[in-house]
Amino acid sequence: MTLAGLSNKYGVYASQISTCKRAALDNMTSAFQRRGRDPEPEVIAAEVEKLHSKIGRLVAERDFWADASRQLVGTRGKKW
Repeated sequence: MTLAGLSNKYGVYASQISTCKRAALDNMTSAFQRRGRDPEPEVIAAEVEKLHSKIGRLVAERDFWADASRQLVGTRGKKW
């Protein structure tokens, strides 16, 4: 649409549209830049250690039950 058409459609002055467009174009790069923050959240060492121990326990349980099912049912040596 033309500037006059946009002005009539939205009921604003053409100069307001021009001013907003100029401001948007001038600030476009800063709108998409990171603002000094790390993209990664802070990781708490205790939480990581807790999750690693839980993973280890679950792997041990899985292996135990896989071996038990092979002995009971005889899955012909299939491994995870």
